[in-house]
Amino acid sequence: MSVVHLRRARTSLVLDARGPGLPRVVHWGGDTGDLDDHGLRQLADATVPPVVPSSFDVPTVLSLLPEASAGWSGRPALAGHRDRADWSTSFQLDRLDVDDPADPGAPARVGVHASDPEAGLSLTIELTLDPTGLVLLRHRLRNDGASPYELRELTPVLPVPAVATELLDLTGRWCRERSPQRHPWPMGTWVREGRHGRTGHDATLLLVAGTAGFGFGTGEVWAVHTAWSGDHVTFAERSPTGTATLGGGELLAPGEVVLGPGDSYATPLLYAVWSDAGLDGLSDTLHTHLRARPQHPRAPRPVTLNVWEAVYFDHDLARLRALADQAAEVGVERFVLDDGWFRGRRADTAGLGDWYVDEGVWPDGLHPLIDHVTKLGLQFGLWVEPEMVNPDSDLFRAHPEWVLAAPGRLPLSWRNQQVLDLAQPGAYAYLLDRLDALLTEHPGISYLKWDHNRDLTEAGHQGRPGVHAQTEAVYRLLDELRRRHRNVEIESCSSGGARVDLEILARTDRVWASDCNDALERLAIQRWTGLLLPPELIGSHIGPERSHTTNRVHDLGFRATTALFGHHGIEWDIASISPVQRRELAAWVALHKRLRPLLHTGRTVRVDHPDPAVWAHGVVAHDGSQAVYAVSRLATSVAQVPGAVRLPGLDQRRRYTVRPAQGVPAPATVQRAEPGWLPDGVTLTGAALGNVGLQLPALHPEQALLLEVTAAG
Repeated sequence: MSVVHLRRARTSLVLDARGPGLPRVVHWGGDTGDLDDHGLRQLADATVPPVVPSSFDVPTVLSLLPEASAGWSGRPALAGHRDRADWSTSFQLDRLDVDDPADPGAPARVGVHASDPEAGLSLTIELTLDPTGLVLLRHRLRNDGASPYELRELTPVLPVPAVATELLDLTGRWCRERSPQRHPWPMGTWVREGRHGRTGHDATLLLVAGTAGFGFGTGEVWAVHTAWSGDHVTFAERSPTGTATLGGGELLAPGEVVLGPGDSYATPLLYAVWSDAGLDGLSDTLHTHLRARPQHPRAPRPVTLNVWEAVYFDHDLARLRALADQAAEVGVERFVLDDGWFRGRRADTAGLGDWYVDEGVWPDGLHPLIDHVTKLGLQFGLWVEPEMVNPDSDLFRAHPEWVLAAPGRLPLSWRNQQVLDLAQPGAYAYLLDRLDALLTEHPGISYLKWDHNRDLTEAGHQGRPGVHAQTEAVYRLLDELRRRHRNVEIESCSSGGARVDLEILARTDRVWASDCNDALERLAIQRWTGLLLPPELIGSHIGPERSHTTNRVHDLGFRATTALFGHHGIEWDIASISPVQRRELAAWVALHKRLRPLLHTGRTVRVDHPDPAVWAHGVVAHDGSQAVYAVSRLATSVAQVPGAVRLPGLDQRRRYTVRPAQGVPAPATVQRAEPGWLPDGVTLTGAALGNVGLQLPALHPEQALLLEVTAAG
């Protein structure tokens, strides 16, 4: 065995695999430069910690799977037993497979094969360094014994150097997803657990460790993401022994995973990313990786109108046709019929599970509306919530045993609904049949808004915990539907943003970031969702003037500027607005379409401004040819003039012309006086714009200014 050095995109990963135990990560972070075999061995030897008083008599090092038998006394990476035996392991390295192509555009892979014959277990570790510098890590455990082995935990971990002294993660709730929280990284363990049976409104998309004071554009940062849509854990741990780790995996209930002889279990993928360019550097790596996936959307993301806030459950063909006509007039490209089209669904108390078009509301089926929409040149989309069932439904009355539940009782009701047990073959087959039939009968449906409106509580499958099996069944269902209907796009909506993770996004084409369309709230929700996802995967719609979730009132310019930076759409009864508003709305839609090629391919940047009431962000073309920035005033400030706003990410040597966005109304300002450069624009170098910045108008609170930046010449 040897010391392995993987290098991609300025990132180095060094593994000491000289055995006899599991490999350890010598280094994960910035590129170490060219090191020959001798240099790698020296680096590995130079990073072994000393033996200190009142400790083990040999150095204790952190392997890819920390074990008590190697002196690890932190959070267990593997926990389980075989009828109270084989609860501790000592894996020995059997084989190391290294595939490290010379082509930097190809991934580098390491396969670790180890076993513990005494415990009757085999371990495979799959590690990939992506061309973007992203690390993907997964463990597979196999029961080689003659009796069942109950697995309680298996979580990949990676070490982080001591210079990382601060932690940042995200939390939230319904309509306030992705709220950041930041603090020093003390001794001990910071654990984020999700026990919702779905990713959760409070899920931390990324758990970030970084050098003191790191920001969007500064500092060295390390982060992990647990790609799993069920119960999960993500954690950061610092030990007095000098180790610091980030890790994550599935959160298993007692008895949920029991491996029979020869059975295996694979952890969710742990995505790990390093950057020396702050949080924007992390995002750039993740966005580049996601955009390189074969299934990543390639066609322009269609501007979407969802009719929910226009009609709710009041479905009328004439009214919906008229709404489609008005949508086409303002530039909408996809028309989505939301909840209420299926049998018995006149309110949210009944009908879930009965996936047949309601003949009483739609006597001629959905065809007349679909035909009208598609003849206008629009795509047609439909809302579904397949994993749920109302007790007041034909399906529940026929199959009450198809509900996830503890023996003898139903879980507490949530939004008048329960959860179908998709691990039950009958329930799975029913849903696959109904959804397949719906899409086959209506080939005009090209988009499903796939909702999931409750947590999984007491989620029992045949008397045992069922979240793991449910999550895998949902994946199978989505995979099979995508195989049968390759042209149908699917949105992951879950009471808004409660199912946002990279495993559900391996099967879906965008997420609904939040049920909140309040532009002020959405600024933060979208900023932090964008830490993981590029704009084209984040549903971002213009809501009504008065938000239905916060009761705030915002002008169209602020709402439209906020919604511009995402997969654009409208969540508003546009039939009720004035001709003047309709013309302005059409102008904003046209602006988005003009900027869409940039917004959905460029590099996302966020501005660190000293005034917390001033937020700025933008997207810069990778070739440095153009950019667009939005500057928003969230509230009043003590300082009347909050200071120049820097425009980061531009080519330092090129000259750029900066102008307010053309074709849309300018925001109202506090006073008539404006910076002298504003009416005609200004031309400066990228260095000047990024290091000095521009003074901007004194905006009213909850106003935004959109700036277009074009390379001169």
